[in-house]
Amino acid sequence: MALSVFDLFSIGIGPSSSHTVGPMRAAKMFLDELSKRLPEVVSVKCTLYGSLGSTGIGHSTDVAVILGLLGEVPETVDPRRVMPTVREVHSTHRLSLAGSHEIDFAPVSDIIFDGGTELPAHPNGMTLCAYDAEGNVISDSTYYSVGGGFVMCGDVSPTEPISPDETAIPYPYKTAADLLDICQRTGFSIAKVAMENEKVWRSEEEVRAGLIHIWDVMNECIQNGSETEGMLPGSLRVLRRAPGLYQKLTSEGASNDPLRGMDWITFYALAVNEENAAGGRVVTAPTNGAAGIIPAVLRYYLDFVPGACDDAVVRFLLTAGAIGIIFKNTASISGAEVGCQGEVGSACSMAAGAMAAVLGGSPEQVENAAEIGMEHNLGLTCDPVGGLVQVPCIERNAIASVKAIAAARTALHGNGKHIVSLDSVIKTMRETGLDMQSKYKETSLGGLAVNVIEC
Repeated sequence: MALSVFDLFSIGIGPSSSHTVGPMRAAKMFLDELSKRLPEVVSVKCTLYGSLGSTGIGHSTDVAVILGLLGEVPETVDPRRVMPTVREVHSTHRLSLAGSHEIDFAPVSDIIFDGGTELPAHPNGMTLCAYDAEGNVISDSTYYSVGGGFVMCGDVSPTEPISPDETAIPYPYKTAADLLDICQRTGFSIAKVAMENEKVWRSEEEVRAGLIHIWDVMNECIQNGSETEGMLPGSLRVLRRAPGLYQKLTSEGASNDPLRGMDWITFYALAVNEENAAGGRVVTAPTNGAAGIIPAVLRYYLDFVPGACDDAVVRFLLTAGAIGIIFKNTASISGAEVGCQGEVGSACSMAAGAMAAVLGGSPEQVENAAEIGMEHNLGLTCDPVGGLVQVPCIERNAIASVKAIAAARTALHGNGKHIVSLDSVIKTMRETGLDMQSKYKETSLGGLAVNVIEC
């Protein structure tokens, strides 16, 4: 079973990969299942369970379901047209399935939020049911949005690793120990191992072009975040801070402040996550809630380290993706399953390892950097205030970006030998997530979500 780095880095829209991107894909999958019987459908109902039901409104899950039923997909949907389209469905109570077959659809009654019920395989469960004119069920399907935009259909085991592709790759690995062993046997860097595996699906030129495109979308997200002022949507009325910080940093010109680089890292991450919170175009890295960390660290490298080039972008993303695949296959990147340690923690780990790699680190130093990045995010809860991907999510990305660079630098000052392995810390993250009370796992029923007054 194999994952591609392009599974970890996919283009979509905010605010959440598990609550927006995944449900949109699930609704589109449901349409595909219905394709031959679409003319018979007169109504559709969707029920959102667990975390999807608890924080779905704040995470725009209802919006995602509507878009998916219209036939939209995260990679190509126009963020500027999302809300006008959804408002029209709400006002007319009509929806064109797959853009071609119109049915009655009242979002308030046909999308049901059942946060008190959790399906067995994963906290992010949802069902879609289509009916004919006599009220008979035409199709009834269950989906799980398992983090990072990945969707599983039907009866899946909650303990089964998520690997959607059975393609045989030349250098399979499950753990960091496996990956290091491959590097030692072949003399390859982690990025080289990842590239050789990617070439099963694409040519090397296509892999490079695809990763540069991913970076272009990330970088465009930073640019959009630097230019868009005002309040983020939702009851918290959070002010976008990235534009003001950008203006301050660029107007100051040269500065002797030795810590000014940290302000730029903060700006990069804030820009991405404010765009995500507003439903803009982002890259899951590996999730939307943690989408700012890898772009912030990579942009910092490109802007502040001499000699940066496109080849470094490719090496950075291949290394980060190789580390992310270990998290995905042996633990979780879902905040609803293991808390924010699985989102921000894994992204921080991926960014730290990638930064160490482009700074010249050995595979052992890269693994050490990734371990440091994850170890110091253990136990991080997911308790979004108001069910919105804003507080503490946006600032958390900025802090984790700085932490990733510190982790890389710390590892590079060593020789790669250390006491706690990346595999040990990932296993600990998984076990900590299983022990964590559900109120701290993207339900907005505990932590900051109940101790901060919504204004």
